[in-house]
Amino acid sequence: MLDLNDIAMFVQVVRCGSFAEAARRLGLPANTLSRRVQQLESRLGTRLMQRSTRKLTLTSAGQAFYERCAGAVDGLAEAGQELASGSQELSGLVRVAATADFFDFFPMEWVAEFLAAHPRVRLDFVLSDAHADLIAEQIDVAFRGGPMRDSGYVGRQLLGARSDGMVASPAYIAARGTPATLQDLLAHDCVTSPHPSGRTTWRLAGPGGVEEEVQVAGRFSGNTAQALRKATLAGLGIALLPPAMARLDVQAGRLVPVLPQYQRTSHGLSVLYPSRRQLPLAVSAFIALVVDKLSEVEALPEVLKPERR
Repeated sequence: MLDLNDIAMFVQVVRCGSFAEAARRLGLPANTLSRRVQQLESRLGTRLMQRSTRKLTLTSAGQAFYERCAGAVDGLAEAGQELASGSQELSGLVRVAATADFFDFFPMEWVAEFLAAHPRVRLDFVLSDAHADLIAEQIDVAFRGGPMRDSGYVGRQLLGARSDGMVASPAYIAARGTPATLQDLLAHDCVTSPHPSGRTTWRLAGPGGVEEEVQVAGRFSGNTAQALRKATLAGLGIALLPPAMARLDVQAGRLVPVLPQYQRTSHGLSVLYPSRRQLPLAVSAFIALVVDKLSEVEALPEVLKPERR
């Protein structure tokens, strides 16, 4: 079998017109280059060039061989350069798993900015409150709320725990009154996540950090934080919402705090990815984007909620 390196050396010698110049460009001793071309000739069973002290002359076989091989050698060199360049340039598909409301609180403009900066990258988002199987679903990176579990994945926490507070619409408070104690919530409609029993237990830290429990119920439940927010704005009850979600509505007077001395600690946000020796550059860059953007805001709401299996 022919050695492709020998063929590449032969092409370089022909282009340079001498072994000395080709050796200089390739960074090899001239005698090594001459020996490799001789080995090529031996394998081919024909002489490719006539050597003299003044110049090199291709034989007819050498000319034909050169014409057949020069383009292929250039193609291989270009392919190698493109691959080497590509290994330093972000490219490829990145599959991202996140909760259903992710884009309610992670502006699409940030994604557009990332894609504009990296035109060879494609992003595929798998949005669901279900617990994604990174391996089976070929997920490159997942953003999850709740405590880190020993899942065999690599991960780290992006956001620490936050404190959710109770809010309601002014219309609801006008119609039903303002609860004065935690137990007063038993007589109110509360907007909660679905539960088979129809009742949900809220564990809240009160004055002095003492945790108290109250079982609440209502006529509306929803499985995303955005649904709970919209129901609360519509006057359907009192909800526990993360501060980043409720802040603007409170400032605008669309929602009002309820029993602000009571808070629920919600879990932070973590990033997970399959265990690998080396993450693709595109994946690492997207994780860096999320970390950077999250440092600019207080928290993300729905993603702070533990995922449901």
